[in-house]
Amino acid sequence: MMQVNGVNLFTHTQGSSGSSVVMVHGSWGDHHNWDFVAPRLAENHTVVTYDRRGHSQSERLSSQGSVRDDVADLAALIEETHSGPANVVGNSFGACICLRLAADRPDLIRSLVIHEPPLVGLIADDPTMASILQVFGERIGGVVECLSAGDMAGGARRFVEDIAFGPGAWDQLPSEARETFVANASTFLDETGDPEGLTLELATLKRFDRPALITQGDAGPPMFAPIVERVASAISTASRHTFSGAGHVPHMTHPDDYVGVVSDFIARRDAVEKGRRSGRAR
Repeated sequence: MMQVNGVNLFTHTQGSSGSSVVMVHGSWGDHHNWDFVAPRLAENHTVVTYDRRGHSQSERLSSQGSVRDDVADLAALIEETHSGPANVVGNSFGACICLRLAADRPDLIRSLVIHEPPLVGLIADDPTMASILQVFGERIGGVVECLSAGDMAGGARRFVEDIAFGPGAWDQLPSEARETFVANASTFLDETGDPEGLTLELATLKRFDRPALITQGDAGPPMFAPIVERVASAISTASRHTFSGAGHVPHMTHPDDYVGVVSDFIARRDAVEKGRRSGRAR
């Protein structure tokens, strides 16, 4: 447990060599979301995973949380645990947090890897997405209605089956995963109640000049493709990758592919940095 930005956050560090990697999980989850990939990345890196505020083993506050709180937590965590910038990796809402950090504190980021940020505000003006966003909004509304009525298990089930994984998926999840969804359900209310949570001023990313990898799956909800396109276009250093056969959580469904892509990207960044240092030393 570490006090970060005035909040006690549970952190887990693996590995002790190579450049640092900080991984930011998405909605409903915790540091265990990275269990299939973090140990393997830790073979060549120092990897930090953590439970975001309000999630699982981290401190739960009674006040409304916000994406800005999460960004401040991530910034403080990097400053507390590393002597320099870190490779920052985020999935889903965790990717939204990472993007805001890239805009606010680019000095803390060595490289950026994000997968499918649910920034639906970026495509709200796209008429081709209108029907898709309407269905998405209705499904989110159903989840929020359950949670607001105190039915955390019902809301978690609806999110898993109506939004995240599809019908019947809830009963197929391990019991530990279902318990985590229910335990962290209240944090989703904070996210949906935050007017800044699912949008971003893309112009704020103009000054971010560190290497960035923006990824998506080809088997996920169709709304993510235009979101990824807009985010990638806003970052001058961005490259893109599509995980074949994967959806919204490739680090859980396709861990071999995910580790390979992320490791190669960071290795290229490390090689460039090593070359620069070598050139300055001559």
